[in-house]
Amino acid sequence: TNSCAAVVKDGRPYVIPSREGYNTVPSIVALTSRHNIVVGHLARSQLLTNPKSTVYGAKRLVGRPFESDVVQEIRSKFAYEIVADPNGLAAVRLGQETLSLEQVSALILREVKEVAQNHLCEEVNRAVITVPAYYNERQRAAVRNAGALAGLHVERILNEPTAAALAYAFGRNLNQRVL
Repeated sequence: TNSCAAVVKDGRPYVIPSREGYNTVPSIVALTSRHNIVVGHLARSQLLTNPKSTVYGAKRLVGRPFESDVVQEIRSKFAYEIVADPNGLAAVRLGQETLSLEQVSALILREVKEVAQNHLCEEVNRAVITVPAYYNERQRAAVRNAGALAGLHVERILNEPTAAALAYAFGRNLNQRVL
């Protein structure tokens, strides 16, 4: 639903605020009526007025074959058009263009990268990216490719629950299991 960037600042993890001042950037990509692609809060603002050109929930589709049961079930629930790319993977049609889910993910990652760069006043080119624990190897590879398309060297792919446990335990001198 949302994405964010965080850094360790003065020994503590710190979430970098979005351009609008929120802790997260909506993981939404949209094609405006003027045929411009927008990401994040701008894209979310047209979710109700232009749902056929607004892609959300892409995380569920990335790295999945178009013919898979999951993709076929999701197709009926989303207003935007989900199609097959030349490799048989799920992709989305925005206007006249067909974007792979890796491209959609890269647009979101690029927005988060730019937010981080603007905040830190330095180039960001390396990242650890979190993914749902259920992601298979194809989906993890798709996220790595999306990171590369966004100009990031993906140092590591980390499961979201693991990241949450690490964030919880960070700086607490815990010597126990965290569930």
